[in-house]
Amino acid sequence: MNNLEKSADLAGRILIAAIFLLAGLNKISGYEGTAAYMASQGVPAALLPLVIALEVGGAIAIILGLFTRLTALALAGFCVASAALFHANLADQMQFVLFFKNLAMAGGFLFLVANGPGAWSLDARMRKD
Repeated sequence: MNNLEKSADLAGRILIAAIFLLAGLNKISGYEGTAAYMASQGVPAALLPLVIALEVGGAIAIILGLFTRLTALALAGFCVASAALFHANLADQMQFVLFFKNLAMAGGFLFLVANGPGAWSLDARMRKD
């Protein structure tokens, strides 16, 4: 694997994870509002700490390339569930775009499940040891 491929793997992990890291941190700072929004959509607000842990912890794990396949699978499922729960009104143009954005991100995570994190990752380093 050449440095271009290694760089692309790392950049891809950072880019796909960034939205989840930022979203999780925003949920912490806007905890009450996020909890209320979840409840208004029929999702128990008690799940919010788990959502934050998955978004922040999962993003950090993907960026570092740690437990990549398992984490990517969890985030792919989260993307599909979020699309179905929060963006299913496909008659609304914005919800349509958000629904398919979530599915596209799930597809990106499934690429990580299939191909792993690449050479510049903690997973690769642990395999060498």
